[in-house]
Amino acid sequence: MAVVSLDVRPRFARDLPLLAVAVVWGSSFLVVKRVAGPETVVAVLVLRFGLVLPVLGAVAWRRLRGLSAAQWAGGALLGVVLGAVFLLETYGAVHTSATNAGLVISLTMVFTPLAEAALRRSAPSGAFLAAAALSVLGVALLTGDGGLRAPSAGDLLVLGAAGARTVNVLATARLRAVRGVDALALTWVQLAFATAVFVLASPFAGRSPLSVAGSLDAARWGLLLYLSLLCTLFAFFVQLWAVRATSPSRVSLLLGTEPLWAALCGVLLAGDRPGPFALLGAVAVLAGTEWGRRRAPGVLESL
Repeated sequence: MAVVSLDVRPRFARDLPLLAVAVVWGSSFLVVKRVAGPETVVAVLVLRFGLVLPVLGAVAWRRLRGLSAAQWAGGALLGVVLGAVFLLETYGAVHTSATNAGLVISLTMVFTPLAEAALRRSAPSGAFLAAAALSVLGVALLTGDGGLRAPSAGDLLVLGAAGARTVNVLATARLRAVRGVDALALTWVQLAFATAVFVLASPFAGRSPLSVAGSLDAARWGLLLYLSLLCTLFAFFVQLWAVRATSPSRVSLLLGTEPLWAALCGVLLAGDRPGPFALLGAVAVLAGTEWGRRRAPGVLESL
């Protein structure tokens, strides 16, 4: 028994931080709904990323100085795409349930290998195509409650965010300018240019960041710090550590539990009550994305 425990404990110790990231990411959809509204989405994004950038910048400063102009340009392009991901995802989360948002965004796990296969002009396996079909059917049942209603605008925005996430993953993997670039420096550049997108959009998208910052009470400031420090800063550093401490497949496996935690937060904390067809759809999404992730080619290891 003692030998078994010695074998298991190090793996558990390595897995726990990654599982924590999946939990906080899954909970982020509910937190966003409680911090942001339709008129404050962009302002909240400016504040969320603005709180993180100085900390990351201080750590990455020396590495940033070593980037070439082409690497800065590549990171900037990825940052603009990342900004689009967060705009679509956050607006979507505000306009749909936390459960729906967390499950619909998981379609990235099937969109990405399909897009990669199209770019490579290779056919995915039959098992993966079946898993993708199950996931898409699940989303249709979830968002339409078995055809009883049309998907909401929020559902469609989150679906767009899943597509934008796919573009971001593929661009990161295929853009020559960022190949071999230090991960910390590249992440700072992406976050900085995503924040620039939010700042430029803020005069045309509701209340200003300063106005929103002044109106937040202690509870909502706590939730905003949760998004900044745990869902962004903590998650990033754990992923950097995990690349060195465990295998990419295991990272993908653990982070892939995000939609499960999103659904649990939505049902247990937000009071989401999906109907029978929507519940069946939620189960289909979870099963399909997990099956697809196990059958997909290696591109999913970067998700």
